[in-house]
Amino acid sequence: MAALHTSAVRPGDVSSVSVPRPSSAAEQASGQAPVLNDLFGRFHNYLRISVTERCNLRCQYCMPAEGIELTERSSLLTTAEILRLARIFVEQGVDKIRLTGGEPSIRKDIVELVQGLDALRPLGLRKIAMTTNGIALRRKLPLLRRAGMDGLNISLDTRDPRKFEVFTRRRGSEHVLRAISEAGRLGFDFVKVNVVVMRGQNDDEVPAFVEMTHDEAVDVRFIEYMPFDGNQWGRRKLVGYRELLDGLVRLYGDRVERLPLEANHTAKGYHIRGYRGQFGFITSMTQSFCADCNRVRVMADGNLKVCLFGNTEVSLRDLIRGGASDTQVVETISQAIKRKKRAHAGMDILSQMPNRPMIKIGG
Repeated sequence: MAALHTSAVRPGDVSSVSVPRPSSAAEQASGQAPVLNDLFGRFHNYLRISVTERCNLRCQYCMPAEGIELTERSSLLTTAEILRLARIFVEQGVDKIRLTGGEPSIRKDIVELVQGLDALRPLGLRKIAMTTNGIALRRKLPLLRRAGMDGLNISLDTRDPRKFEVFTRRRGSEHVLRAISEAGRLGFDFVKVNVVVMRGQNDDEVPAFVEMTHDEAVDVRFIEYMPFDGNQWGRRKLVGYRELLDGLVRLYGDRVERLPLEANHTAKGYHIRGYRGQFGFITSMTQSFCADCNRVRVMADGNLKVCLFGNTEVSLRDLIRGGASDTQVVETISQAIKRKKRAHAGMDILSQMPNRPMIKIGG
C-alpha cells in the first residue's frame, strides 16, 4: 500500500472528518468540450451503464418483495447501441465507465462488451469498472481482466450465511467471498466491497468488515440506506456515517486515520494504521456530495438519468433508433445535463418521491 497522508480521528469530532476540497469539476475539465458540463460547473466524466435488469439475487433494498416487471427484450439497448453511446460519451470527455445492472455478470456477452469498451481507450477512456453481487463472477474474472476491466465493486451486506439469505432471499455468500479473494489475486487494485448498512440487520457487523482490511487490500464502503421504489425505506433503518465512525473510533482509538478526499469523491475514506486495506462511508443521506457529482447514468432501456434520485429521464434509445446522428445525440445529452439540479432533495422528501426501484436504475 502506498504511503498515505493521514491523521487520527477522535469520537464525535465532525470537523476532523473534513479535508480540503479538491479542485472543482469545472477546473478539472479546463479545455474539455462543454457538452458534459452542467450549469453549476460540474463536468460529468463518469458514465454508469446498466446492461441488464435481470439479477440472480433479490436484495431487500434493491428489489421489491413482489419483484419487478422486466422491460421487454426488444426495448433494451443492444450491445451495438451500448457501444455507440459509450463512444459518444467518451468522445465528449468521459474517461470512466462502470457497468451495472441488475447483475451485469449474468449477461452472456459481458466479456465481449468489455472488449468493445476497451477499444475506446485511444479516444480517452481510462477506466472500465463493474458493480456486481459476485455470485456468478469468479469463473468470468480472468476473462474480464484480460478483456480490459480494471475496477470492481462487489456487494456483500453480511458475512453471515444465514443473514445473507435473509438479505438477498438467496444463498451463496461463500461465492461472493471467493470472488473477492480471486479478484485480488488477479491484480484488481483495491477491490471495493459495498455494504448497505441497515439498523438492526447488519450494523453490528461493521467492525468485522473493517477487519477484512487487516490482511486484504480491499476498500470496504459502508453505504447509507437510501430510498427507492419498493424498498420500504425508513429513518429508523438508517445508520448515519457519523454514528458508525464514532463506534469504530471507540473500538480502534487513534489508529483510525482519515484519508485525503479524492476529486469527485463519493466515499469519505479511512484506514486502520497497520492494516493493508481501507474503508469509507458513502453518505448520500446525511451529507450529500452533490457539489462534486460527475456521474450520469444510462439505464438498460436506454434512458439517460442525470441524477440517481431524479425522476426526469430522456430516451437515448428512441433517439438512435429513430435515425439520429451522433451530433443530435450529443445535443440531447447536453440539454439533459444542463437541466441537472444543483442538489437532490433531503431524505424525507426523497422517500415520498416517485423513482425507479434500484434494480431498474443500476447500482
